[in-house]
Amino acid sequence: MKCIRMEMEADVKQYEQGMEDGCELWADVVTKGWIVTDSLVKITREDGAIVCPYIKTRRGRIFIGEGDYIIYDDDGTKHVCGADKVFKRYRPVEC
Repeated sequence: MKCIRMEMEADVKQYEQGMEDGCELWADVVTKGWIVTDSLVKITREDGAIVCPYIKTRRGRIFIGEGDYIIYDDDGTKHVCGADKVFKRYRPVEC
């Protein structure tokens, strides 16, 4: 059966440092993960540690890439969406 996703209002914000739920050491992301790391956001902490920010979802940690948007649904869930897809999936709501 083909369906169209029901409309739901959401806040769509381009990622800025501080919006993440947590960070993982870059070395752990590279050595323990099965993801492409080329465009992930990397933050260098004062102690020199390089970390990657992520959002916690029901599917686990979703690492944030350069230019990604954080989606805040009305029901409180969060998602990460790439800049190449965000405005194909979400359209601005006129107030």
